[in-house]
Amino acid sequence: MVIDWKGVMPAVTTKFTKEDTLDLKMFEININAQLEAGVHGIILGGTLGEASTLSDDEKRILVRTTVDIVKNKVPVIINIAEQTTKGAIEAAKKAKEDGASGLMMLPPMRYKAGDRETVVYFKEIAKSTDLPIMIYNNPVDYKIEVSLDMFEELLALDNIQAVKESTRDISNITRIKNRFGDRLKILSGVDTLALESLLMGADGWVAGLVDAFPEETVAIYELQKAGRIKEAIAIYRWFLPLLELDINPKLVQNIKLAEVATGIGTEHVRPPRLPLVGDERKKVLEIIETGLKTRPQLPEYKNIELID
Repeated sequence: MVIDWKGVMPAVTTKFTKEDTLDLKMFEININAQLEAGVHGIILGGTLGEASTLSDDEKRILVRTTVDIVKNKVPVIINIAEQTTKGAIEAAKKAKEDGASGLMMLPPMRYKAGDRETVVYFKEIAKSTDLPIMIYNNPVDYKIEVSLDMFEELLALDNIQAVKESTRDISNITRIKNRFGDRLKILSGVDTLALESLLMGADGWVAGLVDAFPEETVAIYELQKAGRIKEAIAIYRWFLPLLELDINPKLVQNIKLAEVATGIGTEHVRPPRLPLVGDERKKVLEIIETGLKTRPQLPEYKNIELID
């Protein structure tokens, strides 16, 4: 499947049972809620997917299951976060075998690669596969920044097509557009900067709170795209306290609690993560409950016409 690299692409959570096995039943409920809301792709195995705790077999099961659920309605993208180039190439091969449409790729894990090493790492993996690739640029959390000069080298490879922009620097969107035009598609990777990023020219949004609130997330994207900015801003302002749950070390627990509140998830996380307790849990629940009580009435956002 060709990936357009635009729209809302949920970084979905991985659902677990009490026994710490994959909960594919609840996983399917959530994926179907995303599809019904009108998302434009599904991203598996990111931070929210607790990828570092998943076995290779579990990742493969998630890809195959998702491909079966979506039935070619949207692309299925799997994140690759490996410690070695060899391991990443093998992961890309398995992703293709399992039916993934594309890859999201982080720089090498654990080892803080230099610029040259990072570029070579990405290039070697891209050369090994024909799957389209989105580079995940998150120097805040992963300590390696992919600079524009590095992207200049990477874009020599046709299947490196997009960036998940998580530098937290809104002006970087304009820098990318000025230098590469539409050659490098931009998807915002920070929930609390998403609408601002879209208004500055980002093509899409790799979203987190969409896992619990898919309709509101897609509505913001579709409304701003149609030029109905005031309506998009109104929803976004309501959404912001919830979106801030994503920029927190406990983002997985936070968002899973929100999924429970909207009926499309469970709270189970994989140790060493543990469910929230005490005042921390109380505070998150208060934010979620306030959001639910003040949840806006959404306009019809599907298939809306552009404003001239």
